[in-house]
Amino acid sequence: MIRFSLRIPADLHERVIAQAAVDRRSLNSEILHLLEAALPTLRTDTGTPGGDPASPAPLRGKPDSSPN
Repeated sequence: MIRFSLRIPADLHERVIAQAAVDRRSLNSEILHLLEAALPTLRTDTGTPGGDPASPAPLRGKPDSSPN
């Protein structure tokens, strides 16, 4: 796991602590849960070249395809 510091406003910190208590989770587990719920799951097998839907299509033709 990666460890990093995060600055958040005191009122947001209190809200996350309260939600963690309701859900019977640690603060760390609650933050992980909220992040996982908020972020879409990345699919690597989409059937597109390169496997990433955001990656551009591969170049076609000769490496130097400038007009003659």
